[in-house]
Amino acid sequence: MATIGFIGVGNMGGPMARNLLKAGHRVKAFDLMPDPVQKVVDAGGTRAASAADAARDVDAVITMLPAGKHVASVYTGDKGILSVARPGTVFIDSSTIDVKTARDVIAAAEAKGMLMLDAPVSGGIAGAENAALTFMVGGSDAAFAKAKPILEAMGKKIVHAGGAGNGQAAKVCNNMVLGITMIGISEAFVMAEKLGLSPQAMFDIVGSSSGSCWALLNHCPVPGPVPTSAANRDYKPGFAADLMLKDLKLSQEAARSAKVQTPLGSEATALYAEYVEGGNGSLDYSGIIRMIRDLG
Repeated sequence: MATIGFIGVGNMGGPMARNLLKAGHRVKAFDLMPDPVQKVVDAGGTRAASAADAARDVDAVITMLPAGKHVASVYTGDKGILSVARPGTVFIDSSTIDVKTARDVIAAAEAKGMLMLDAPVSGGIAGAENAALTFMVGGSDAAFAKAKPILEAMGKKIVHAGGAGNGQAAKVCNNMVLGITMIGISEAFVMAEKLGLSPQAMFDIVGSSSGSCWALLNHCPVPGPVPTSAANRDYKPGFAADLMLKDLKLSQEAARSAKVQTPLGSEATALYAEYVEGGNGSLDYSGIIRMIRDLG
């Protein structure tokens, strides 16, 4: 079993760290907030005094941080973890960040002779708690081979997407699809309501027809048809709208860098920006159906 430093043990990182403990790994946890660290300690982990302390004398380091600037600072800043880790440490960044920063940080790690992957996740808090995440992984074959047994303790599907940054590329493409799809589902359900169809009838028909999709079957935006969807909890997240907006903005940044036109992705970004600016950022992303209904 490995000794793992885990930096960022909040809503996603915390359950991931605890699943590593359940699998028999040793975990040193660090977070700017003490309470999430305490939950890892209560589960059998130890408390690191700093990010640098979490990266010392471990076999692997996992980071789950808010944005690219935080990842760059933690890894390559004046007291960056790349400067204190022992040779042979494998670094796994599971944050969702821009592709360029992911590639730059991995290049900095490799320049120091370290192994590093970008490995963002899909599956939300429920997936993190149930060790059922999907990891989209970018990096070298050697880094992937060393990290895979660790990732398998936290996820049910581990996909090596290619070289450095390809995990982030896959994540932003996937979440652009999700954001666009939820808007389409919401528009269709609102239109169905106005035309006299019940939500259950609409779900029963679309869910077994050509319009069926993962977002509908798992995150149906109206109460009733999918008991586990956020719509039944007054849109308490699941996957918060402000996180969807973050990912859509990253998708548009990636589209610009690749010189790709994404008109639906652009429109979805604008609609989620309007939804979040209306004070709904802490609600589930499927709650955008309320705004679409109000537009009518």
